This record gives sequence, structure tokens and C-alpha cells, in this order.
Amino acid sequence: MTDLTPQYPVSGAGLGLRRPIADKLMDVPAGEIDFMEIAPENWIHVGGKLGKKLRWFTERYPFLIHGLSLSIGSPAPLNEQLVNDVKDFMAEHNIRMYSEHLSASSDDGQLYDLMPIPFTEEAVRHVASRVQRVQDILEQRIALENVSYYAPTDTAMSEAAFTLAVLEEADCDLMLDINNIVVNSINHNYDPLEFMYRMPADRIRYFHIAGHYVEAEDLRIDTHGTPVDQQAWALLAEAYAHFGVVPTLLERDFNFPPIEELLGEVRHIRELQTAAAKREVANG
Repeated sequence: MTDLTPQYPVSGAGLGLRRPIADKLMDVPAGEIDFMEIAPENWIHVGGKLGKKLRWFTERYPFLIHGLSLSIGSPAPLNEQLVNDVKDFMAEHNIRMYSEHLSASSDDGQLYDLMPIPFTEEAVRHVASRVQRVQDILEQRIALENVSYYAPTDTAMSEAAFTLAVLEEADCDLMLDINNIVVNSINHNYDPLEFMYRMPADRIRYFHIAGHYVEAEDLRIDTHGTPVDQQAWALLAEAYAHFGVVPTLLERDFNFPPIEELLGEVRHIRELQTAAAKREVANG
């Protein structure tokens, strides 16, 4: 397999920085967490003690940002002020990459949720033009994340075909969420491996993994409030076998367990990465 390591903005196993656990994470020994990620909307223009705390982390860890409210698929005008704020924030804290959800989160106002985009050629062109504008303002590429969805608005294209078309038309990168593949494959009855194998290795910048809520046998809700389940761990291991070792970030947004439990999941990511790297070396 071709070595794609230079394409990645970070390496290893990361953890999302959330305010409720920030103080405890300050006590974590060096080497336990390789990189961190935050939502820029929660930290832009934040000063005082919280601003100093963020600076403490960004001086010690490589950082990525994952947006919540750019609403790249919305019909509403692009929020260019937010994009410019993100650009300044990235420069201020030496942020290595910006990713956003391939979804809409606003119309006439903020919806405070991630809504699916119609899987159509028209939507591909609309999203791609907005992504290109964002990249022009930032003067760098961004990554889009495959999102979980529950009631698609239009399925003229498959989820995989739509995702591929947007990435190609916009010429942007991909942040592949492993848990979202699991959730969508169950909710929409498709093969998670088939979807994952179709994703372009050369556009992948990092992975997300998280837990989800089991609403019913055929319904999963992407919550980020539970431990990673075995199906997601298995798909992550298969992702490493297929794509090689890709930096992977653990997301946890609420129902926080003791820090040692979160670190245990981060260590498990690293164990899977190490095992995959050893197999790759053994196979030549």
C-alpha cells in the first residue's frame, strides 16, 4: 500500500476537547492523547479564564476544528463572517485543519440540528460552490464529514454517490466518521463496508469514532453520549486494514465517564492502529 502519511494533518489517536472535562484533561500525562479537536463556534471570541485555558491546550497539542453551524448545504446565504472568524481563529491557535458537516443547519434561522441535504445533482453543485467559496476565503482546503441522517429528503442519488460527487466537484477533502457509517447502514439497510470502500483514500484526512444510542433493532441515533460499540470498533479496524493507519479522534459530547474510561477508548484506537501497522509491515 502507498504511504499516504503526508496527507494527514495530525497522527495517532485524539480526543475532542469539551468544556466539562477540560480541567481534568489538564492533568492527563503527555503521550496519552496525540491531538485534540474543538468546535470553533464554542470558542471564537472567548476570553478570560476560558480563553486562557484553551491557549494552554493549543500550546501543548496539535489541534483541529470541526464546525457545527456553517450549514454548507443550506439555501440561505453563506455566513462569510463566520468563515473569516474561523480563519482568524485558526491563525491565532495554529489550527491544522477545518472540517464541517455535509449537511444543513440553518434556513431563515439556526436550526440547532444537522439536517440532511437532498441527494441530487443540483444539491451537489450548490454545496460544491459554497465549499469552494469557503476554501477561497480560508486559503486552504477543508474536509467534509459524512453525517448521520434519519429521513432523507431526496434520494435521486445514493448517499455514497452524493458524497463522492460533492468531494469531486468541490475538490475538497473528507473527514470520515466511522460511527455515522454504522448508524446509517442500520437505519437505511445498506452494507457499511461497501459504503466505506467507495470513499476516496486520497481525500481522507482523519476519522471520527463515537458511540450511538440503540433506539430499536433497526434504528440507531448518533448521540456521542455512550461508549463506542463493538460494531464501530470492528469497522474502524477494517478501515485501517483498507486505508492504512489514519489519525482517529474519539468524540464524546455528554454523559462523560471518568477520564480514565475515555483514555481507555483512546488507547484502544491506538492499539488498533499499532496492530494494523504491524500487519502492513508483515505483508510488505
